[in-house]
Amino acid sequence: MTTTGTPHSTRTTPPTHTALTLAATVLTATVALYIALVALGNITDFDSNQQFVRHVLAMDTTFKDDDLMWRAITSKGLADAAYVAIIAWETLAAFVLVAGTWLWVRRDVERARSVSTYGLLMLMLLFGAGFIAIGGEWFAMWQSDDWNGLDAATRVFLLSGVVLLVLHLPAGTPRAAAEES
Repeated sequence: MTTTGTPHSTRTTPPTHTALTLAATVLTATVALYIALVALGNITDFDSNQQFVRHVLAMDTTFKDDDLMWRAITSKGLADAAYVAIIAWETLAAFVLVAGTWLWVRRDVERARSVSTYGLLMLMLLFGAGFIAIGGEWFAMWQSDDWNGLDAATRVFLLSGVVLLVLHLPAGTPRAAAEES
């Protein structure tokens, strides 16, 4: 075996831009756009979802079970503070995901993965812990025919989770992995 001539063609590091990187970029951008539009909608049409939060927290369209109604928050001030906190969290998550998208576009994969992960986890906390767990269970939102956001919250939670999984798939191809072993 000689060591002169053309270099060996096997790669020891994954290519800078792969289909997986492109998928991560597009998916992060899609979720960033979605949550930015949600936040913008909540800011520009403040009243619509303000009423949603007030009704969910007041539990005024649930089964009115005495064992649960002690949980109700009927203070409009507290409900509005919760709503403003939700909007702020959505807006911050949108900015984090836009930054993650920018890092993906710049091919700064490690930082992009990290920043995007934070943004997606922010959404999973808001929609999973906030809407599904607290709104859905603690405030019995599932009992309401009029003010039930569980389907929408579940969609965002699952979308964010799927994107998070894609971001953390191992880089490289099966061929590259086989060549390394």
